[in-house]
Amino acid sequence: MNIKHFYDDALAQGSFAIESEGKVALVDPSRDIKPYLDFAKQYNAEIVAVFETHPHADFISSHLELQEKFGADIYVNEKVGVDYDFKHIGHGDEVKIGNATFRALFTPGHSPDHNSYLLLDENGIQKAVFTGDSLFVGDVGRPDLREGAGNIQVSRKELAGMMYDTVNDVFADLSDDTIVYPAHGAGSLCGKNMSSELSSTIANEKENNWAFQIKDKDKFVDAFLEGQSFIPKYFPNSVEVNRKGAASLEEAVKNADKKDGIEIPEGKLIIDTRAKEEFKKGHLKGAINIQNKEADKFETWLGSIVGPDEPYYLVAENQKDLEFAIYRAAKIGYEANLVAGVINPKGEIVSDPLVNLEDFKKNPDAYTIIDIRNKSEVDDGKFFDSAKNIPLPELRERASEIDVQKPVIVHCAGGYRSAAGFSIVKSILPNAKVYDLSDAVNEFK
Repeated sequence: MNIKHFYDDALAQGSFAIESEGKVALVDPSRDIKPYLDFAKQYNAEIVAVFETHPHADFISSHLELQEKFGADIYVNEKVGVDYDFKHIGHGDEVKIGNATFRALFTPGHSPDHNSYLLLDENGIQKAVFTGDSLFVGDVGRPDLREGAGNIQVSRKELAGMMYDTVNDVFADLSDDTIVYPAHGAGSLCGKNMSSELSSTIANEKENNWAFQIKDKDKFVDAFLEGQSFIPKYFPNSVEVNRKGAASLEEAVKNADKKDGIEIPEGKLIIDTRAKEEFKKGHLKGAINIQNKEADKFETWLGSIVGPDEPYYLVAENQKDLEFAIYRAAKIGYEANLVAGVINPKGEIVSDPLVNLEDFKKNPDAYTIIDIRNKSEVDDGKFFDSAKNIPLPELRERASEIDVQKPVIVHCAGGYRSAAGFSIVKSILPNAKVYDLSDAVNEFK
């Protein structure tokens, strides 16, 4: 038996391939199937099964493509209510792939239709449990994403109670040395206290995960509901796309409309993916700057700033960068509302002045300071006492709250988000004097 852990840093998302006797099963595969095909080829094996823990909110899965191209069986709990052909697998049901056995564990709490999958070897020994978004390293999956999405919609308080039962009645009963393989790590918005470690054991989680420490159910529910982060705009849409099944990533990128040198109509939503330094030198009037840096979370911020039903244009420096931006947008299903990807766009070009940092240091009260970090970050401490907190995901809707009688300074914690926030404020309030504090915020920490 061979287990391969695949990890997408941008989405902090883990997926898994398990090979046994020339057959491969996948758990929670991402939309890009190439890594799984390479794995199968390495072992001269065929992909025969996909196990989905739940309809994911934060990325688009490739289960339908794997079924259509390779005849893979899709195993999922019938509570999900999918539109594609599937095989129901409920609590205690088992599927044998080669010499490996997958046993379904019903583990609601993050979602009301969530399965985990316990992997048993040929001797019936518990080897690993693929926990999806139920059990993370150091945390459990947040309970507030399914109140308005999915086949079954349950209140966050009910889901929190379900998670308490899942932790104490399901996971606590597994063997201590069973390896825990979750679908996410630190940086994912599917939890709030996740470790940077990508795997663990049941014994480690019993000892160190907060969810195992609170024995009173009411106190568990209160602790679980407190301090959850924002819900990106794209999350409910991803749930529905995954219930239906998505077309292949390769086709999505190939079929996206790509243009060179066209004029984008005035008033359209434009996402400029270039580095902030290039953006400020010159960009289309009204464009929003979400930088397509490989190490940053372009997908998350695109899906947090732009709604899944909003038509938009992507602008990139060159053809290669444009293809990469479309690829990343498609990972969250956002090729569906992309009007076109454009290089060398025509139209009114504007540039952005840089902040006079010395003047700001001497006269901070002469500026309206907008802190676009998440509320939880601001609660841990402000950089500027007079700053008004408008989190980046809310900025397009709340920009009218900004006092423009004074020059406006936008900041985050490191500069990536402030580039987007600055450009949003400038696009909505074009007559205001707006500056991006960017990396210089580090001088005030």
